Formats: sequence, C-alpha cells, structure tokens
Amino acid sequence: MIFSHGMNRAHIAGLDVAVREASVEDAARLAALLDGGSLTVKEDVADVAAYREALAEILATDGQTVLVAERGGEVVGMCQLITFRHIQERGGRCAEVESVHVDEAWRGRGIGSTLMGEAVRRARAEGCYRVQLTSNLARVEARQWYELLGFEASHAGFKLYLDGRGGANKQGLES
Repeated sequence: MIFSHGMNRAHIAGLDVAVREASVEDAARLAALLDGGSLTVKEDVADVAAYREALAEILATDGQTVLVAERGGEVVGMCQLITFRHIQERGGRCAEVESVHVDEAWRGRGIGSTLMGEAVRRARAEGCYRVQLTSNLARVEARQWYELLGFEASHAGFKLYLDGRGGANKQGLES
C-alpha cells in the first residue's frame, strides 16, 4: 500500500491549514518539532543528514508516511503514520500513529486535530480496522485530547530500550 501524495486543506478558526506528506526538505523543521516536544532524549537538530536519511527511508517504504501541517508555507505540525497487516481480525490492516507534534505557538488551534483527522482518513482508505497510538503517561493533556478525538485508553504500553537506556535488564534477555 502506498499513500497518496495529495494535500488536504482545512479551514479552522480562520486558519488555512494544509496537510501533506513530508519531503526530505522538511527534515530540519521536523527535527526541531521533535526536539520541542520531546520529554526524554533531546534531538540532535544539527545532524539534519540523519533526519533526511530516515525520512527518505520512511517515505520509500510501503505503509509508512510522515504527515505535516502547513500554515502559510510553514510546517507547524507533524505525525508519522504506519500501516501494517495484523494477524488479528482475520489478518486485517492496522495503523499506528507516532511522533505527533505541533509547534508550541500553534497548539490549541485545531492543527493537531486536523493532522489526526487526515491520519485516520488515510488509515481508513488503506482498509485499516483500527488506529492505535501511545502517549506518555506524563502527557495528561495530550491523553485527554486523544480521548476527545475518540481514542480509548485501552492498554498499558511497555518499552525495552536496546541502547542501554531504561535501567537494568531484569530477566537477562540477551543484549
């Protein structure tokens, strides 16, 4: 499945917001958005080449895209959408949304909702039966916002960092 490269526009609270697929030229701005929204590791925004390389690989991979919200030619928000075949639901397709970030100056104006709406629209067009995401427990307002959008807090998430972050390997899983 390959995502369409179209652009959707929304008029929200007097703002003209366009949602489109990211391009490698957006890499520096996306790194800055990630850095501004990170609770854990700070992004190395000076290493634009790493973000360009990652973005090029993502955009070349079936079932993956990064969406950006633009206002007046400026990227003000982003999210990554991944769709994949799931063994559950008779092999149905599922979508995962990651890295949802809106520039702090533009939060609360409907830009995130517009991005998420486009992500859900694309997931539906890809035949997905579910869209899922995780949100850091420390992001209380974000979690409430996802619920307002219709997402249900249904599971607890777990992470195992493979780069040494997060403490000791308690069960001795091979490194």
